[in-house]
Amino acid sequence: MHILLTGGTGLIGRALCKRLVAEGHQLTVWSRRPDQVPTLCGAQVQGIASLQQLDQQTVDAVINLAGAPIADRPWTAKRKAVLWASRVGLTEQLVEWLGQQEHKPKVLISGSAVGWYGDGGDVLITEQSPPSLEYTHTLCDAWEAAARRAGSYGIRVCLLRTGLVLAPNGGFLSRLLLPFKLCLGGPIGKGQHYMPWVHRDDMVGIIVQLLLNPDAQGPFNAVAPNPVSNREFARTLGKVLKRPTILPLPAPVLKLGLGEMSRLLLTGQRAVPEKMLEQGYQFKFSELETALNDVINH
Repeated sequence: MHILLTGGTGLIGRALCKRLVAEGHQLTVWSRRPDQVPTLCGAQVQGIASLQQLDQQTVDAVINLAGAPIADRPWTAKRKAVLWASRVGLTEQLVEWLGQQEHKPKVLISGSAVGWYGDGGDVLITEQSPPSLEYTHTLCDAWEAAARRAGSYGIRVCLLRTGLVLAPNGGFLSRLLLPFKLCLGGPIGKGQHYMPWVHRDDMVGIIVQLLLNPDAQGPFNAVAPNPVSNREFARTLGKVLKRPTILPLPAPVLKLGLGEMSRLLLTGQRAVPEKMLEQGYQFKFSELETALNDVINH
């Protein structure tokens, strides 16, 4: 297939490109820095700065993973505008372009996040669960709504409600390693909130399965089958690194320093991949300790 990707140079996108190229697909990455695409994604991958560069080509599938990092800095009004534009605005632009094409792709796989559910407490969350209304839900819901509009053009739409992606050399885990290695790691707040995680290899595997299954559509929790509490995550990471995890990070400190964004670190979702399991997807990494060992000792 000829596959168009956004976010192809990111943490998930680079690994996905490697897998798709190995399987014989032709890849085009829409990027702000198209000249860097062959270096980051593979020599065979074409980078484009504008969708109009593809107007004379047939695209069979689209994978939309673009989005500015949500946890890099506090959610000021200016930052929220960036988060919205890089997710909702870009997806709206992409879907508008898809509607103008004579030969439309068969499928759009578009990013979202488990943040769609808001704070889920300790309730088990499947794709059928209702959300709690807060900022992350508002952002993800608009993001998903923009992607769903592609369905009006006869395009199959899958939505990736992604958890915390465990990967070597990047992502949220890279920010935790130094304090944990220095014996400064521990649970955040009371440590009772859940952390739905997924190994990058399984994230790529989920996307590929959704790409190839003509019956797959709607939202999918892109998470491992065994979410853990923040306290359990800290304990397991300490075990893998052979470090103690006795220094909790107090919630008031986070709220003072990060404001509204502190909810990303103090709330969570006990999300499970019910629909992926129903489809028969077999996770390479179902247990956190095995996943962390693989990533850290990569």
